Amino acid sequence: MKLSLFIHMERISADEPQEQLYQEMMSLCEIADQGGLHAIWTGEHHGMNFTMAPNPFINLVDIAHRTKNVRLGTGTVIAPFSHPIKLAGEAAMTDLVTGGRLELGIARGAYSYEYERLMPGLTAWEAGQRMRELVPAVKALWQGDYAHQGEFWQFPATTCTPQPKQQPHPPIWVAARDPNSHEFAVKNGCNVQVTPLHQGEEEIERLVTCFKQACHEYKPEQPLKIMLLQHGYVAEDDADADRAAVELNRFYNYFGAWFKNERPVSQGLIAPLSEEEIAANTYYSAEIMRRNLAIGSAEEVISRLKRYEALGYDEFSLWIDSGMSFARKKASLQRFIERVLPAFQ
Repeated sequence: MKLSLFIHMERISADEPQEQLYQEMMSLCEIADQGGLHAIWTGEHHGMNFTMAPNPFINLVDIAHRTKNVRLGTGTVIAPFSHPIKLAGEAAMTDLVTGGRLELGIARGAYSYEYERLMPGLTAWEAGQRMRELVPAVKALWQGDYAHQGEFWQFPATTCTPQPKQQPHPPIWVAARDPNSHEFAVKNGCNVQVTPLHQGEEEIERLVTCFKQACHEYKPEQPLKIMLLQHGYVAEDDADADRAAVELNRFYNYFGAWFKNERPVSQGLIAPLSEEEIAANTYYSAEIMRRNLAIGSAEEVISRLKRYEALGYDEFSLWIDSGMSFARKKASLQRFIERVLPAFQ
């Protein structure tokens, strides 16, 4: 199983300088490359300081110039916000500029906050249907002279310019949760990304089972991969691990608030949650984080990741966004590279 890094520029307070946060993100990416991780993944989000990522291709091109070996993935492009011709061209140019290191991850999106602002009235169902129309169209545009008459997009014969460096095209990954999404990905020759969030190993096993069943039923021409994206923290000791669980519990409380889209937002920042509100939200807790996420000593994390590998996962991506300080993120990442990665090489 390959190990990689999933990262965004995240801003918790308006007092944090954006330039400093960006350079800290780049520093973590450089550490990941120098340490031998397989890939760096970053996504697309809009109007949210919680995850500042208006265009993942810009970040990946910058990361490419700072690194030598890592694959560079979008985790993920939000399908309904992209026209097929535009996405095909931007992805191909990124692949060209990065020397053929692009992995193109695509999803329907998750935040109604973003839907309301970029495509008012968009539902999760329609977003999923747009993704199902977008993926085969992008693949066809890379082949060239492709005309499209779909439900959401229509255009005459068009060829993607430029052509991607990787042929026939960069690997495509589809974010999947329900069986239909896994089936769509496999039928279209796409790898799969799954994100169980704070849920436990029962959900992690369910997700890989969906993928295996889809592969068994539709028998892809080429072997496909499945990647598990999960928060983690490699701790120095038990107290450090417990602190990480508290920090990630706070992160998930904010994630849940953004997802529900009921709380006031000003200058891209959500109205702060009180300690009482966090304690009262029993859907999340520090105990759940400690039990279900890849938090613990290097030995504990290795043991957990070995179980994921045995289930059939091809890649584990350490989701480092957490609201933690840069120093804590860096220390965990360095321990992940020095103490966990060797067990998978």
